[in-house]
Amino acid sequence: MLDYKKVNNLTGWLIALVATLVYVLTVEQTASFWDPGEFIAVSYKLQVPHPPGAPLFLLIYRMFGFLAMGDGLQVAYWMNIGSAIFSGFTILFLFWSITLLGRKLFKMEAGKESKGQTISLMGAGIVGALVYTFSDSFWFSAVEAEVYAMSSFFTAIVIWAFLKWDVIEDPVLENKWMIFIAYLVGLSIGVHLLNLVTLPALALIYYFKKYKEPNIKGGAIALILGGVALIIINNFIIPGLPSLAGSIEIFFVNSMGLPFGSGIVFFSIIFIGSLVYAILYSIKKEKVILNTILLSLTFILIGYGSYALIVIRANQDPIINENNPKDIVSYVSYLKREQYGYRPLLHGQYFTAQVESQEDGAPIYLKGKDKYEIVDYNTVTKYDKNKTTILPRIYSTQERHKQIYRAKLGLSAGQEPTFSDNIYFMFTHQLGHMYWRYFMWNFSGRESDYSDAPWLGITDAFSDKFPDYIKENKAHNNYLMLPLILGLIGLFFQAKKDPNSFYVTMGLFLMMGVVLVIYLNSPPVEPRERDYIYVGSFYAFAIWVGFGVLAIAHGIAKINKNLALAGVFATLITFPIPVLMANQNWDDHNRQGRYFSVDSARNFLASCEPNAILFTGGDNDTFPLWYVQAVENFRTDVRVVVLSYFDTDWYVDQMTRKAYESAPLPFSLEYEHYRKGTNDVLYLLEREGLDAISAREYLKLLRNKSDLLKLQGSNKMTLNMVPARNIILDVDIEKVYNDGLIPEGMEALMVDQMNLRVKGEYMTKGNMMLLDMITTNNWERPIYFNNTSLATIGLDLEDYVVMEGMTYRLLPVRKPQNFRAELVNTEKSYKHIMEDFAFRGMDNPDNYFDDEFRRFTSNHRSSINSIAIALLDEDQMDKAADVLKFSLEKMPNEAIAYDLASGQSVPLLFEVGEDDLALDIVDKMSVRSIQLLDFYAKTDRPYDREAMISLEMLRYFVPLLEERGYEELATELRKNLERFIGTSNNNRLDRR
Repeated sequence: MLDYKKVNNLTGWLIALVATLVYVLTVEQTASFWDPGEFIAVSYKLQVPHPPGAPLFLLIYRMFGFLAMGDGLQVAYWMNIGSAIFSGFTILFLFWSITLLGRKLFKMEAGKESKGQTISLMGAGIVGALVYTFSDSFWFSAVEAEVYAMSSFFTAIVIWAFLKWDVIEDPVLENKWMIFIAYLVGLSIGVHLLNLVTLPALALIYYFKKYKEPNIKGGAIALILGGVALIIINNFIIPGLPSLAGSIEIFFVNSMGLPFGSGIVFFSIIFIGSLVYAILYSIKKEKVILNTILLSLTFILIGYGSYALIVIRANQDPIINENNPKDIVSYVSYLKREQYGYRPLLHGQYFTAQVESQEDGAPIYLKGKDKYEIVDYNTVTKYDKNKTTILPRIYSTQERHKQIYRAKLGLSAGQEPTFSDNIYFMFTHQLGHMYWRYFMWNFSGRESDYSDAPWLGITDAFSDKFPDYIKENKAHNNYLMLPLILGLIGLFFQAKKDPNSFYVTMGLFLMMGVVLVIYLNSPPVEPRERDYIYVGSFYAFAIWVGFGVLAIAHGIAKINKNLALAGVFATLITFPIPVLMANQNWDDHNRQGRYFSVDSARNFLASCEPNAILFTGGDNDTFPLWYVQAVENFRTDVRVVVLSYFDTDWYVDQMTRKAYESAPLPFSLEYEHYRKGTNDVLYLLEREGLDAISAREYLKLLRNKSDLLKLQGSNKMTLNMVPARNIILDVDIEKVYNDGLIPEGMEALMVDQMNLRVKGEYMTKGNMMLLDMITTNNWERPIYFNNTSLATIGLDLEDYVVMEGMTYRLLPVRKPQNFRAELVNTEKSYKHIMEDFAFRGMDNPDNYFDDEFRRFTSNHRSSINSIAIALLDEDQMDKAADVLKFSLEKMPNEAIAYDLASGQSVPLLFEVGEDDLALDIVDKMSVRSIQLLDFYAKTDRPYDREAMISLEMLRYFVPLLEERGYEELATELRKNLERFIGTSNNNRLDRR
C-alpha cells in the first residue's frame, strides 16, 4: 500500500522542482522593461518605490542580490532568480491544494487512502499544477523581479493553509493555524494585496466546517463576513490606523502645542496597551474565540510592521524616494496612493457629465517648522445629477478616453450615453477585452504579442487565415482549447461531487477575476496588457484543471472498476496538455539573451555629456535608467529627471540635493514657491498689450510673490498666473560660443533670444521649475530630453533642441522653417551610434523580442534615420551609409521585423546608393503589409495602428519606386494599394 503522505509530499516537491527549473532556465538575465528596473534598484539599496510600496519584497530581494557577490552586473539576474523560486513554491502549494480538495471529494480519512485514490490525486495535482506552471501570464511574472511572483506565492500559501486548517480536528491546533494564516496575510501586505481578495471565498471554508447543515443564507453571511474582514484589513488597518494616528498627531501638535511625534506616541501607547489588555482579558476569562481574533489581529499587525522600512528609509533621503513619506501625513498619502487619482466605483458620473460645482473638502496638511500646515484642500466635485449613475464604467473625462468611449459604443458626437451603454462597456471591454480575453490566452491560446491580440480556439489551429507574420510570431500559441475543456470538466465534476468545495473554488475564481475587474474599473485604454493582475483567478481555474483529471479517472473507473488503473490512464491521457503548453510557450517566455531593456537605457545615458541633466517622460523610459545607475553604476554623473514627477514638491526638493556624482539642479525658486498647494497650476491669462515677458523677470515676480501675478482660486488658496504666452529667455551668445557649446556648422542658427512659448492654457509646477532651471543654469550644465519628455513638456522647446545620439540637447540655436528633420550634431551622434551604443543580442533571431523591445528598437531605428538625414545634408555620404548599414546589421529583420522607421529608411538607402538593401526592406515590408491587410479584410477585423501603418507603407513605397525607376514593382504595389484603399474606407477604424 502506498504511503499517501510521503507520495503527496515527494510528488509536490518534484513538480515544484520542475517548475523552478523551467523558470531558472528561462529567467531574464538583466532588468526587464517596466517596473522590474525600479524594484531591482530600490531593493539593491533599500530605497522607496512607487506607492503603496512593497517593503517585505525589498528586504527579501535585497538578500537575493547578495548572491551576486558584489558584481553589480549579476544583481538583476539573482533577483530574477528570486521570482523563479517563489513561483516554484507557488506551484508546490497549488499541487497540495489540489490534492487537499481531492481528499475532500473522495471523503478520504487519514491513513486509509487507497492506492487508486492516491494515484488519481497525484495525477490531478501533477496536471493541474503543470498547466499553471506553463500558463502564459504566470510564466511571464515568474522570470522577472516584480511583486507578482511573490504575491502569487503568498496567495497560494494562504489558500493552502486554509485548506490545511479545514482537515485539522484539534481545536487548539486549529487556532494556531488560524493565527499562522493571519501572519501570512500581514506579511503579504508588504508585497501586494492580492491575497486579501481571497478572504470572502475562504470564509466559506470556515462556514462549511463549523456548520454541518449549510444553507444559502448561511453561505451568504459567511461571504459577507469574509468581505468585512477584507474591508477591515484593506480600509481600516492598512490606511485607517495610520490615518487615525495622523489625526491625533495633528491635534496634539496644532491644537495642544506639543512637539512633533507626541500624537504618534500617544496613539501607539493607547492602541498597543488596549490590544495587550484585551488579549490578557480574553485569556483570563477563557474567551477562546476572542483570543484567537485578537491574536490574529496582532500577527497581521506584526506582518504589516514591515512598512516601518518605508518611513525609516525615507528619512535617510535615498536617491530614489518616491513621495518622500517621512512623516505620518505623507505616509498616509503614500499608502492611499493619492497621486494616482480617484476612480468611481458604486456611484459616479458619465464621461459627458458637466461639473456643477467644486467645493473645498478636507484640508491637506504638510509638516512645517513648528506645526502641520494646511497647504491645500481636497476638491469635492459635484456633477450634473442627471448624468450620474450607479456602477459607473464610462466615467473618465480625459478627451482621449471620451473619443474611445464613443468609438467603442458607437455614439456620435454630442450623443448622450445611457445606462445600457455603461453596462455594455463593462461586459464587452472591462470583462470581455480586459479579462476573458486574458483568461482565454492562458487556457485556449493567443494569436500573437501584438497589442490587443485576440485569443485562439480549436479551429484556429487548422485555419489557413493567418499570415506568415502572425504564424511566425513566437507568441502565436494554440493549446487547442484543451486546458479550458479539461478545466470545465473539472468544474462540473467538483460541482456535482463536492458542492461545498466547488463554492470555495468558484469564490476564489470570481473574487480574483470578475470582482477584481469591477473593483479596478479600468479606463478604456491602458499603457500595456494587464493580464498579470488576474493570475489569482487563473490559479483557481488550474484547480479545476486538476479536477478534470479526477473526472476522467472517475469515468474510466466506472468502466474498468479499477480506480488505480483509471488514475494512471487519466494522467497519461491529460499529461500531453501541459506538455503542449510548454512546447507552445517556451520560445516566447524564454528571456535568455535579452539585454536591450538595459542597453537602451545605457544608450540614452551615453548620449549625454558629462554632468548632464536628462529629462524622461514617464515610468518605462525611466526605470531602466534608474537601474543602470543604481545597480550597474553606469553614468552616475547624469541627473535623470522624471518629467511626470516634476509637478510634485517632494521630487523637486530631491532635485536640490546631490545624487551619486551629480550636483544639485540649479534653481532660483525656493521650497516656499513650489511646495504642495503653491503654484501647482499657473493659468495663462494674457494681459492686453503684453505680447511677451522676460523669463528672468517672470521668475523674479514669482520669487517676490508679486501681486501682479495673483489670482484668487475657486478654493481658499491663492493662485499665480502667466501674463503672456511668450516667455523670452535672453542668451549671452558670446559666452555660449566661447564655451564651445554650438556644434560646428550651426553658428548661423544661434539666437540671442529663445521664446519658451506656453503650449496650452496653463503652466504646471513642473514646467515652472523647468523654466527656472533652464534660466538659472545659464548653459553651465548640458540639458537633454528624451523623445517622450520633449513631446509632453508644456513649453515649446522643439525648435531649440539638437539631437545627440538618442537624446535632444537644449541649445540657443533655432531650427530653420521648412527644415526636413531635426537639428543633429552629426559628429557626436555618429560616434555614439558607431562606438558608444550597445545592441547585445538584437541580431539573434533565436531571442524573443516582445512589443516593448520592438517599440524601443523602433525609437533607435528612427534616431539613426534622423542622423543619416543630417549626414546627407552635410554631404557626408559615406558616414550616412555607415550608420544605415550599421542599423540593419545590429537590428536585422530576421531578429526584429522591419517597422515604420525601417520603411522610412528606404529613400535614405536609395540616396546613399544602397538600392539592394532598400529593395530588400521594400520587399519584406510590402509582403508583410499585404498579408496583414488581406488578413484583416478576410476576417473583417477593424483597422488598428498596425493595419494603418501597413497601408501607409504601401502608399509611401509606390512613388519612391517609381522615382527610382522600379516601375514593375511599383505597379504591383499600386494594384494592391488600390485594392486595400476601398477596403480601408469601408472598414471602421479602431481608435485605440
